[in-house]
Amino acid sequence: MFTIDLSIKNTAFPISVQRKSTEDAEAVYQLILAAMRSGNPDIVELKCEGKTEKKIAVRASEISGVQIVQKDGAAVGGARPPGFFALAAE
Repeated sequence: MFTIDLSIKNTAFPISVQRKSTEDAEAVYQLILAAMRSGNPDIVELKCEGKTEKKIAVRASEISGVQIVQKDGAAVGGARPPGFFALAAE
């Protein structure tokens, strides 16, 4: 399962949707990048494959960042979020 996180301007928490395949996650990522690059205040609507009742709509001009994270079983580093690492104690 892949999670696509959207960072929204002036909002502390990201908005996220899930996709089951790499191809679907990449397609959503590219859709959001294109909307961000356009500079138009168009609405981007997304549905979640993980929670089928979840839908989001956000103004493209308010999106400040997007990332894809793979949420499969055992990841390196346990339950820590991606992008962070721990230094080994000496």
